[in-house]
Amino acid sequence: MENNNNKTITVSFMIAGILIGILANVIIDTLSAVTTGGFNRFVTQDWVHHGVPVALGLLTFIVLQTNKKIHSWADEVATELKRVVWPSRKDTTAMTIVVCVMVLVSGVVFGLLDGISGSIIDWLLSRNLLGGL
Repeated sequence: MENNNNKTITVSFMIAGILIGILANVIIDTLSAVTTGGFNRFVTQDWVHHGVPVALGLLTFIVLQTNKKIHSWADEVATELKRVVWPSRKDTTAMTIVVCVMVLVSGVVFGLLDGISGSIIDWLLSRNLLGGL
């Protein structure tokens, strides 16, 4: 079963490395916008701005790919995901429609309650029945 999961695991680890690289790039961009002086000159250098995210992404991929415990865990996750019985397209569409209808009904009910309670409070304030609030 592990041979069937190796491609999935490798692609997942590659995606994790890419995401870490993107995160590092965003952090470096933020640091370069926020800082001034010598640190800003360091952060805006090309090898820092482009090399560090690539290096971190590659390092993440290598660590994930070579760590036996993480690889074993990912293999178990992929195996379990293959055992999941996913709902059919028809069931998913029906459940989505039910959720959308319930959200609309709830919105209308809460809107009506808000309008009614606002009208009651306005009426009470206009009659000065709330004691000067």
